Amino acid sequence: MKQEEFLHNLHFDIDKTNSPDWEVDWEDAPLAYKLYQGLPTVPLSLEVPLTLEGYEVPTKPDLRRMSHFLWYVNGLAQYCETALSPESPDPAAQVMHTYKRFAPSGGALYPNELYLYLKLDDLPHGVYHYDAAHHRLALLREGNFDSYIKMAIGSRCDLSACFGTVFVSTMFWKNFYKYNNFAYRLQGLDAGAMIGQLLEAAKRFGFETGVYFQFLDRSINHLLGLPEQEESVYGVIPLTVEPTIWMNNSRDTDGIVFASELCDELPAIKNSHYVRSKRVKEYPLLTTINEASFNESTHFFEPIKEKERSDTGGKRVPLPEIQKGSYDFASVCQQRFSPDMDFVLGKISAEQLAFLLQEATSSFHYRNDLDGVQENPEPRVTLYGCFYNVEGIPNGAYHYDGAAHELIEVQPGDHRLQLQSGMSLHNVNLLQVPLCLHVAGDKDFDKTSLGYRGYRIQQMEAGMLVQRLLLAASAIGMGGHPLLGYDANLCDEIYKMKHTEKTSLIQVPIGPYRQRPWLKGSLRG
Repeated sequence: MKQEEFLHNLHFDIDKTNSPDWEVDWEDAPLAYKLYQGLPTVPLSLEVPLTLEGYEVPTKPDLRRMSHFLWYVNGLAQYCETALSPESPDPAAQVMHTYKRFAPSGGALYPNELYLYLKLDDLPHGVYHYDAAHHRLALLREGNFDSYIKMAIGSRCDLSACFGTVFVSTMFWKNFYKYNNFAYRLQGLDAGAMIGQLLEAAKRFGFETGVYFQFLDRSINHLLGLPEQEESVYGVIPLTVEPTIWMNNSRDTDGIVFASELCDELPAIKNSHYVRSKRVKEYPLLTTINEASFNESTHFFEPIKEKERSDTGGKRVPLPEIQKGSYDFASVCQQRFSPDMDFVLGKISAEQLAFLLQEATSSFHYRNDLDGVQENPEPRVTLYGCFYNVEGIPNGAYHYDGAAHELIEVQPGDHRLQLQSGMSLHNVNLLQVPLCLHVAGDKDFDKTSLGYRGYRIQQMEAGMLVQRLLLAASAIGMGGHPLLGYDANLCDEIYKMKHTEKTSLIQVPIGPYRQRPWLKGSLRG
């Protein structure tokens, strides 16, 4: 299958991406976390703060504060036992056991891992892996790697002023075993959700961040000792509390850097890790498209050109002005819930809808290496929604204009039955959902300037916006359930996207819900 065709089918014809004879080997499932073996480890503090209201003063963290930050980003937060089928003769089939984190993941498989380059006063400087299962750090390389990482991201950030750098990777097998080739789409979305959670947590801890989507893949993977046929880095995020140079343009005094040459500056490392699976199958499409997305030199690092803003020309519906306030981030994270058949139809106020849309989009603005020099660049992913039973808002399909804080009516009417007919798995009753949001982006995923890398970047940005939506929904006592089992063509027709060359990337029903019959407990100290 050609790469172009593969990416098209991932979005518009999912069945064509997977092997027709694919069967999930449930007994050989991998762990949802990576376990390194035989490495020095550093235990982290389990006494995490119970509340995170407001924002901390920017100060360089110690290991204890970094422990709390990492737990809120990717720690195992809850253990849940969910009642499934009490009539089943098999006791194991009556209850489902899961470990929850604050960012969602398709099938709770968590294919993304977190690595850090840290320069803290009470920790040996070096590169670490965050062991989510034990809430500890595993030391991969000791030393100072400012110059190496700086060159790998095109000398566009002053790493000497950063106390740390985060690397978000994807382990292909962790969700390929269940989703086959469709895993490639999920991995980008999941990585984006984790990065979205990281950026929101960083604000509360007083850290400044920037996301680098363009970097020398082989050089960063080499630094971390990642076998590229198994795992690859998707994003690089420096952390600082000091004034730092952040640049988008790669035309720097260091000249062009090639990945192969930079890798020669460090010896290779090979560490052993445990995944549990005994029969790891091959996934050539994933590794092929991943390698086709690699940057081999810094010559190609450039901001992308901002496209002209398209006006759908529909009726505009102003939303109530919402005063920017603060909420308890810790409580919102703990309460985040993904309802399935648990949605309950209720009246939604215009103020609730306004808060949801404004909070998600305003918090989505972040420093990155794709935006140009413009002060308020147009976002590459935007929000559309089909709304029903919202006070003061006629039922219909809308596009949200974040700059004007207005809804643009695209098509009036109740679209719930139409949306339900487009579901491939009817695990959510959309007749009980007042708000069905869609994150949308360009169909060509900036392929001209970014190549195939543009696809995974678009999925990551969609995941980042989804996480902001879920946090905002939790803050007003609602739940949201990200879904990919929907008909993208049908949704694009509802929103009349054909002439705009956009498409709906992910569907997120949001609304009130009833409590599920389960037992759950926090895993914090």
